[in-house]
Amino acid sequence: MVRNKKFCIMSLAASVVMFSCTSEKKQEVKVDEKPLVRLETVKTQEVEQIQEFTATVEANVVNNIVPSMSLRINDILVEVGDHVRKGQVLAQMDKTNLLQSQTQLENIQLEYDRAFELYKVGGASKQSLDAQKTQLDVAKTAYENLKENTRLVSPINGIVTARNYDSGDMIGGEPVVTIEQMSPVKLLVNVSENFYTRVRKGMDVNVKVEVYGDEIFHGKVSLIYPTVDPQTRTFPVEIKLPNKDLKVRPGMFARVTMNFGTQNHVVAPDLSIIKQAGSGDRYIYVYKDGKVSYNKVLLGRRMDDKYEIISGVSDGDQVVVAGQSRLTNGAEVSVENAE
Repeated sequence: MVRNKKFCIMSLAASVVMFSCTSEKKQEVKVDEKPLVRLETVKTQEVEQIQEFTATVEANVVNNIVPSMSLRINDILVEVGDHVRKGQVLAQMDKTNLLQSQTQLENIQLEYDRAFELYKVGGASKQSLDAQKTQLDVAKTAYENLKENTRLVSPINGIVTARNYDSGDMIGGEPVVTIEQMSPVKLLVNVSENFYTRVRKGMDVNVKVEVYGDEIFHGKVSLIYPTVDPQTRTFPVEIKLPNKDLKVRPGMFARVTMNFGTQNHVVAPDLSIIKQAGSGDRYIYVYKDGKVSYNKVLLGRRMDDKYEIISGVSDGDQVVVAGQSRLTNGAEVSVENAE
């Protein structure tokens, strides 16, 4: 019985010691260490304002060749891929209506000539002669119109990119052929309104076409649209490439690089940039007086392992480049190394 009492007393003492130790451990856990971070000082420097845009190559001019009236096609003289010159005959249409119009014109011309001779000797009035002249002018216009639509010619130097009929077909709703001018070609890009005062006509532009890898084609700004889209805050800029060798073709995907000079901006390491989950916003932790603040930043260019910072961080700020995972806005931190 005495031995049992002693055993109980010893068990109780052991429990008290264990409880005391456990309490001390819990207290130790409650005392969190400050997150350890590594810092880097950011500085302002001149940054080239290079902007890249994507675009699809377009032909400089596209002509859909179609007569103004429904006619039967006698012969199409070109095929897709053919190079054509300005004024070259592309297709011959049925001449039946043209021949009828020519005969009618010749008859009206004879009638007018007779009326004119009678008028000269007083055998016809001026009013009658004028009526004949009007009729002759109408016939001439109809003949010339038919003549133009019976013989289809190319209005430009270019390449045939579509042929929609065969010889003997009646003209429907599509053009007979399509001619595209590919020297030069053009691209249309939408530039941020921030650069409106920096874009000028004749400005040099570099273009990379995806199919040719890193080969650079040189173009110039040919047209600046005068208004800014209020929805996107951009304005269209047209660029032309000489394309004398015809390597660049309409429909190709291209990247356009424009250089708008230099500006002084803070440059920060990419390790400091944090993407906000669920949005496209970017943030940087900035260290000051033992604490960090969670600053929203606007990024510019990426330059190797650094980013141009348009706003959100100032020259000389110390930014966190390692240890961000445990940080919150306003948190106190320990610094591994401060510059």
